[in-house]
Amino acid sequence: MALDSGRLPDYFICSRRSTSPRHYMCRSIKTLFNFEPPVTDEEIRAASLQFVRKICGFTKPSQANEAAFLSAVDEIAGTSRALLSGLQTSAPMKNREVESAKARARAAERFST
Repeated sequence: MALDSGRLPDYFICSRRSTSPRHYMCRSIKTLFNFEPPVTDEEIRAASLQFVRKICGFTKPSQANEAAFLSAVDEIAGTSRALLSGLQTSAPMKNREVESAKARARAAERFST
């Protein structure tokens, strides 16, 4: 499987504006558990790809590192899939659209002048 090429969208860039450790995580790695509709394999793989990119420090590996890079993405995706299928909660399912709107509102408030 080949990697995507080109520049990363702005939402893939990690935020360092806050001193809180909570905000040091890449914004593109989203919570995937307890949503309606359920998480897709594509979303799990995208989060896994971002995690591997963050750990190794580059967005696209060299040809020499591509096999190890893609193997790590596959392993993390599989482990994430197993984790998500094994988790249980009594909390009500979250709606993706509602959560996205809340996040946009928080961002607008945070970045407004």
